[in-house]
Amino acid sequence: MAEQQTPRSLIVTFYGAYGRRLQGPVPVAELIRLLDAVGVDAPAVRSSVSRLKRRGLLVPERTGQGAAGYALSGEARRLLDDGDRRIYAEGPPSVRDGWVLAVFSVPEAERSKRHVLRSQLARLGFGTAAPGVWIAPARLYEETRHTLERLQLDRYVDLFRGEHLGFAATAESVARWWDLAALAKLHREFLDRHEPVLAAWESRTDTPAEEAYRDYLLTLDSWRHLPYADPVLPPELLPPEWPGSRSAEVFGRLHRRLRDAGARFAELPDA
Repeated sequence: MAEQQTPRSLIVTFYGAYGRRLQGPVPVAELIRLLDAVGVDAPAVRSSVSRLKRRGLLVPERTGQGAAGYALSGEARRLLDDGDRRIYAEGPPSVRDGWVLAVFSVPEAERSKRHVLRSQLARLGFGTAAPGVWIAPARLYEETRHTLERLQLDRYVDLFRGEHLGFAATAESVARWWDLAALAKLHREFLDRHEPVLAAWESRTDTPAEEAYRDYLLTLDSWRHLPYADPVLPPELLPPEWPGSRSAEVFGRLHRRLRDAGARFAELPDA
């Protein structure tokens, strides 16, 4: 998965987990302290912050004491809010929820937009039902609409809600629309890395703030990419012993054990 565990990805993960809940901008000095805890040095923090600023995700602001800091832009907050619905989703979806279809047509004169559209739909977790026809669970409609409007791609796309009526069984079709073997591999990689972390925490009774913060941020940074690669399909449409169920359980248990304890380490001095 792209960008996992990079300085830029970890900064976005920090803001998603803790930074956006703090009062005011995060001072640069505190960003450096908080990213040092997960192995990112000061030059990498400054370089990554600059890139995120150029992308319009972070905006420079002064703290109440006049220190240089960075806050989330409105666009970044909306992206994180959309992401929350995937990252912290509870319970599997149902086939009865239906599907959202994205059908697009791009004029030849603007053919470069086709690649952008395909890339964005894939990043949102859509599978390919046919050339120019992409499909995803219906719950992804709102986020898909927000993304296409934000990127000014909505004029090329029509969105539909519906149900699969055949002729092949829906489970057989799902195996054509998504590369399930590749998705299963991503879940197993997550489990290989983070299931031992869960076992270690569940063998102890204390939860020190800095250790909890470090392990939670690294876990969340790995996990938050998965619900985009894998749109979380209804269990009855997936192969037996699907590893996505276990990886979601492992993340959920680490989230409940570590997030609030880690917040104590992420608290800022009075600004």
